[in-house]
Amino acid sequence: MNKTYSFSNDQMNGIVEDTYSNIIKECENLKKNTNCSNEQIIALLSLLASHYAITTEKNKN
Repeated sequence: MNKTYSFSNDQMNGIVEDTYSNIIKECENLKKNTNCSNEQIIALLSLLASHYAITTEKNKN
């Protein structure tokens, strides 16, 4: 991973770890409550990632 996008040890042992756990939990809840497939979860996560990728690209210009 590019160092620009790396988290500090404090972040990794705090908010990043908590956020990761929450995202996993919410994806599992989504699957359980909607019977959606893993592919649908991947599509949702990709959509979210693309939102931030666009923002990053705009900030570079």
